[in-house]
Amino acid sequence: MYIIGERINGMFKRVRAAIEEQNKSVIQELVRAQLEGAANALDVNVGPAQVDPLEAMHWLIDTIREVSDVTLCIDNPKYEIQKEVIPRLGPRAIINSSKADEEALEKFVALAAENDARLIALTIDKKGVPADVERRVELGAFIVVKAMEGGLPMDHLYIDPIILPVNVAPKQPQFVLEALRQLRILSDTPPHLNLGLSNLSQGCANRPLINRSYLVMAVLAGLDAAIMDPLDKDLVDAMITAELLTEKMIYCDSYLEAYRMTNCVGVQDRMGCMRR
Repeated sequence: MYIIGERINGMFKRVRAAIEEQNKSVIQELVRAQLEGAANALDVNVGPAQVDPLEAMHWLIDTIREVSDVTLCIDNPKYEIQKEVIPRLGPRAIINSSKADEEALEKFVALAAENDARLIALTIDKKGVPADVERRVELGAFIVVKAMEGGLPMDHLYIDPIILPVNVAPKQPQFVLEALRQLRILSDTPPHLNLGLSNLSQGCANRPLINRSYLVMAVLAGLDAAIMDPLDKDLVDAMITAELLTEKMIYCDSYLEAYRMTNCVGVQDRMGCMRR
């Protein structure tokens, strides 16, 4: 599972205040903590309240780069901002995200291909989030075709079938699981499958339990990437165990520690082996 840490996001009050006050220590603490928690990449989102989102994004990136060269996932729907930011990050940066709108998708695919970056594309169009499985898969197929036409390799493409809060859309979690199963067989080299996991439990009680339970189900359905909270150890342990039970790793008594030694950027940093 490719874990994209969700915590550097201006929607969180502490992060928003840190951006406004240019308090580097808060951001850098979150970088270190998420990498220690098994994140492979970090989502970077300035939030909706910034007067100059591009300036805020540059400050966040510079602040993170002072302590780590971890892969960054630039979370902003505006092409103009992505175009300014992605080229400075080098190969393997992640664009988050594009909708399945033809004009927008073609621009984002081209930007990713030109910069050896990866792209998260959402199964959402001008009509909004699909209400059923079939439309999600149809939009996923459209995304795959556009990526192929634009020269973006499938292993650089992440399709996100959009999970909605279970308290307002109780049938959607089941629809998304079935969409994952179908999206994984869209092409001979399949795209990666990603979810913004915390959206599922927004506004709910027992959020960690809901997220943890669904992540295990989604791994079984084919999910191989998630924007999630790597600081939630129980969540990460459940994901590792789901991968064990789906034969993505071999059992040993210390399989949790073994996974972290192999996949956790923070652990590898301590071993003197910085990963992107």
